[in-house]
Amino acid sequence: MPHKPPTKEELERRKIVGIRDETITDVSCSDFPGHYPGEDHSWDIDAFRRGFSVEFHQNDRFEASFSLIGCDASIANAFRRIMIADIPTLAIENVFINNNTSVIQDEVLAHRLGLIPFQGGHEGLHKFLKWWRKPTDEAQMNNSYYDFNTVSLKLEVQCEHNDKAAAGETDPTKLYHHAHVYARDIEFCPVGRQDRYFSGADAIAPVNPDILIAKLRPGQEISLSMHMHKGVGSDHAKFSPVATASYRLMPVIDITRPILGDDAEKFARCFPRGVIELEKVTKKEAGQKGSGYEGHAGELKAVVADPMRDTVSRECLRHDEFKDKVKLGRRRDHFIYLVESTGQWESDAIFIEAVAHLKKRALDLEKQVKNMVR
Repeated sequence: MPHKPPTKEELERRKIVGIRDETITDVSCSDFPGHYPGEDHSWDIDAFRRGFSVEFHQNDRFEASFSLIGCDASIANAFRRIMIADIPTLAIENVFINNNTSVIQDEVLAHRLGLIPFQGGHEGLHKFLKWWRKPTDEAQMNNSYYDFNTVSLKLEVQCEHNDKAAAGETDPTKLYHHAHVYARDIEFCPVGRQDRYFSGADAIAPVNPDILIAKLRPGQEISLSMHMHKGVGSDHAKFSPVATASYRLMPVIDITRPILGDDAEKFARCFPRGVIELEKVTKKEAGQKGSGYEGHAGELKAVVADPMRDTVSRECLRHDEFKDKVKLGRRRDHFIYLVESTGQWESDAIFIEAVAHLKKRALDLEKQVKNMVR
């Protein structure tokens, strides 16, 4: 007996991870060959192209939110891991302390400096600057620094009394000069061809000039120089281009039976604001037999407005009045990303770079497989 092809409703059902009051259902992947008898689910590039899409919801310099629809969780997670750990950025790597009489130890001060995110000209950061390789011979260390692999910075700050401070003043920022040391006090020292790529608005500078580095009092001083190099987040978190890169599955809220009146208002309060809205039952809906709205014209009903705002807290499943009236789930092939850039990369460019990085890795793997076959 020939196999009957699945309906559109059945295909949609297979994409939903069910969420109940105490359990989660349908968590295992089912879109692989042989899972459903008589159905061919082998991967096909044309079918992938038809089902795949990218939708941006927010695209600012420091934050981007977008959806990847129609791909597998392994691919979605690969992008997330690449954005966190494999996209190179420039950060302070070596700190040469000449004098530090502040209360902050040298090691802690160097660590704080390393975590400050910097920005600069795009062409200089991503095309001109190359990787710095530590020489095996320590005696050759000073000969390994060039304009194309090292950026020099310095910090020279000394705290002194402010002779113009008002009598009785207690604010240390008014009593003293340089009572607080900020990221804006770091000075960029261009060498060689760096002036060509890092000048004016494109100069190397902290993303946020108001980052507090240390607090000083009269007689205390910080004098140091720094070297910046390219690195990746898998080596140290300071090289990660993102403050966070995460994704979640698209929530699904299916109201199976009408929720009206006071119950509708209570139902809306079970979700974050904007997920559920209240609308009046129209005369047309009230006149349809079997709709559940018969005789309720003008009453408020609960409708799903924006499921993307939902956090899937299951609060509605804890109330008896909503039993068998709502089904919660998540789409297994719809990933909502949130990418927060530290400032050196544009938030959307981080994802584009992750795509290019994954493509390069796939091509490298293809070459290795071909070499093995030979």
